[in-house]
Amino acid sequence: MTPAPKVSFEDTAIAFADKSDAELYKTYLLFAAMNNNSMVKMGGGLMKKALSWNLPVKFLIKKSIFEQFCGGETIQECRPTIEKLGRSGIGTILDYSVEGESNEESFDHTVQEIISTIEMAATSSHIPFSVFKVTGVADPALLAKAQTTQELTQTEKAAFGRVRVRVKAICQRAFERGVRVFIDAEESWMQETIDQLCLEMMELYNQERPIVYNTYQLYRHDRLDVIKRDYERAQKLGFYLGGKLVRGAYMEKEGRVAQQQGLANPINPTKKATDALYDESLRFCVAHVDRIAICAGTHNEQSCYYLLELMDEFNLQPSDERVYFAQLLGMSDNLSYNLAHAGYNVAKYVPYGPVEAVMPYLLRRADENTAIAGQSSREFSLVRKELERRKRRA
Repeated sequence: MTPAPKVSFEDTAIAFADKSDAELYKTYLLFAAMNNNSMVKMGGGLMKKALSWNLPVKFLIKKSIFEQFCGGETIQECRPTIEKLGRSGIGTILDYSVEGESNEESFDHTVQEIISTIEMAATSSHIPFSVFKVTGVADPALLAKAQTTQELTQTEKAAFGRVRVRVKAICQRAFERGVRVFIDAEESWMQETIDQLCLEMMELYNQERPIVYNTYQLYRHDRLDVIKRDYERAQKLGFYLGGKLVRGAYMEKEGRVAQQQGLANPINPTKKATDALYDESLRFCVAHVDRIAICAGTHNEQSCYYLLELMDEFNLQPSDERVYFAQLLGMSDNLSYNLAHAGYNVAKYVPYGPVEAVMPYLLRRADENTAIAGQSSREFSLVRKELERRKRRA
């Protein structure tokens, strides 16, 4: 077997190869601002207020933070980003990041939008996955109640039936078009409902290869057990398990709700424990890659290095379709571009939607993910390093 290519996440020349000096300096200024915690909190609050008051700030937002982290307001506006990433061997995961109202009309609209991303993926070699959140097509309160021992009313049973129909419509179209689809993870009080929907879809559509992927948040101490449970079910029923492995996005919220309701906190007690569980889960999945396909959705450099070691240990080629890496657009380019340059499968999550609708999603994600501040420092130092390298070269 050919030795695995060497990868260095310190190589900023590769990481920022497709950015001009002007683009890189703009990124530098943005991360310099984001590196200031108080400025992030104050700026986020001001942006929310300005948008809610219909102040003329949309152009300013779109040309700064939105442009860094989003592909556009529509699928068509995302095309230049898709092509640009594709030229560097990086795929796009179109992430419709609009949070609609909890009504049937908005749920049905979201289904059609996700199906549109599947159709685009089916005709593009640069879009390896589609993605959706079940709360985009279902009332969160209904999903939460379905997870309890409470009996659903007849009206609720009918509504849940429609949820299943929507989820199935998306997954069936993905199956018909040969496009893999991620179902995102959500809060613990509705996750078991989502897990069961995912497994139903996998049993239907993953008989020949992984099409539907569930998402496992490894900051939850029980998730490796759940991966093993799902693997056993896949083995028994003869389908392939698709798994996106992430650390998680709702840590503070989970702890707060657990405390309020007098429940045990589902989150690992320390970041070190989460890191260890994440890497242990990677090992389990790679060791069972004959039945499990994975996407490591992570900005953690050590976990990426570890997955490279695992692929080498288990004799998997960099281009093996059963293993993907994924990061968010505008972040961790040192991971995405260096991995892709070495021939590994990489994709970027590319959020899109109207500015005013997407910004709350991005700001809340920053609020909820306590790792963002440290990540901003890392991004800032890498961009500065590349600017200095270019200055020396000039």
